[in-house]
Amino acid sequence: MRRVVRQSKFRHVFGQAVKNDQCYDDIRVSRVTWDSSFCAVNPRFVAIIVDASGGGAFLVLPLHKTGRIDKSYPTVCGHTGPVLDIDWCPHNDQVIASGSEDCTVMVWQIPENGLTLSLTEPVVVLEGHSKRVGIVAWHPTARNVLLSAGCDNAIIIWNVGTGEALINLDDMHVDMIYNVSWNRNGSLICTASKDKKVRVIDPRKQEIVAEKEKTHEGARPMRAIFLADGNIFTTGFSRMSERQLALWNPKNMEEPIALHEMDTSNGVLLPFYDPDTNIIYLCGKGDSSIRYFEITDESPYVHYLNTFSSKEPQRGMGFMPKRGLDVNKCEIARFFKLHERKCEPIIMTVPRKSDLFQDDLYPDTAGPEAALEAEEWFEGKNADPLLISLKHGYIPGKNRDLKVVKKNILDNKPAANKKSDLINAPKKAADASNTQNEAKLDEILKELKSIKDTITNQDERISKLEQQMAKIAD
Repeated sequence: MRRVVRQSKFRHVFGQAVKNDQCYDDIRVSRVTWDSSFCAVNPRFVAIIVDASGGGAFLVLPLHKTGRIDKSYPTVCGHTGPVLDIDWCPHNDQVIASGSEDCTVMVWQIPENGLTLSLTEPVVVLEGHSKRVGIVAWHPTARNVLLSAGCDNAIIIWNVGTGEALINLDDMHVDMIYNVSWNRNGSLICTASKDKKVRVIDPRKQEIVAEKEKTHEGARPMRAIFLADGNIFTTGFSRMSERQLALWNPKNMEEPIALHEMDTSNGVLLPFYDPDTNIIYLCGKGDSSIRYFEITDESPYVHYLNTFSSKEPQRGMGFMPKRGLDVNKCEIARFFKLHERKCEPIIMTVPRKSDLFQDDLYPDTAGPEAALEAEEWFEGKNADPLLISLKHGYIPGKNRDLKVVKKNILDNKPAANKKSDLINAPKKAADASNTQNEAKLDEILKELKSIKDTITNQDERISKLEQQMAKIAD
């Protein structure tokens, strides 16, 4: 790729692996042959798909729990087949979804301080796929909306609050779906498929808005993701098995805006995108490097910045959301690299001399609040992410339990269905306990009042008796 010396504050992005004692050691990373990242992180937890005998499991570790992880450490292990993909809910740092070979999607609520016992009961089980589920992706702006894609070539969009499949796109793909990506406001999705097509789909109208055949000529898996400006970035292989990356405008998919050839390695390139800085990080499965590129409006559009190299190949990779980074150290990305037996954080920083907050590196970023409720999105509304400033660092809110604000459909169904009522349960429980507490408080106050009255009466009696005694003594 042609290197052009040009002005960019990200030209000197510097990657560094943390020291050994800050890694997560002795983890048996899953050996499933599936091209997902096997790792998901948020400002509280890191989740890693692990090898599990007789089923599927993943570890959920609080970020600070570094060092050697005991073999008996509790896992999330409700699936009967290997877990293929996991994704943290962007609107609740304690809720994670998992897709598995057992054809189900499960949604889990992790206790605030992490697991003390293995978790086998999901809050809700989503059943609708007829083959293994290899992709799960939460909606970026609507609460409780989850997308799953399986090897039955179907994409299902769920309302997690009611446990229902509300949109089923089962006739758009004739071959295996490699990945699915939401756009910035969640109005469209784009998919990369084994038939070498990239499709842009409007899920609510259930129609294909744009598609491109032979996006990359090679037969190996490709990836497609939406960028903040609505363009699509793809990675794939040429006919000669060279790895390629390309940039497309969905309004005109005839020719790519940019197409670059990279190298002849055979690992699938997983793209991780930061919409705030417009940087794309490419992590090849089995590579030992992370390449990063800046996307701009001027030719050649995709600018190579640098490569972070290490000795060990990566089995998978987690990517921290912006609000989980340390703004005081000018950290602009943090990766969680999976080795055979450990997870190693890698920190990307922009060297700056000043200790002040660098607002050019940290524009307002997507916060943890949902802009829409699930029902509003299904009715056709769109909304951009609600942004927060990172000026004073991100302070996580307390106990943001998943909850459905509107009346849940499941309330009218028999009690047997109540277990899928995710997400009202914590709220109802809280309301019930509040009412009980208030009732107890009232009782105690009444008792106190009656005790006070009794004491006052006794005081009066005692003083009368004392007066009588005094008279008798006189």
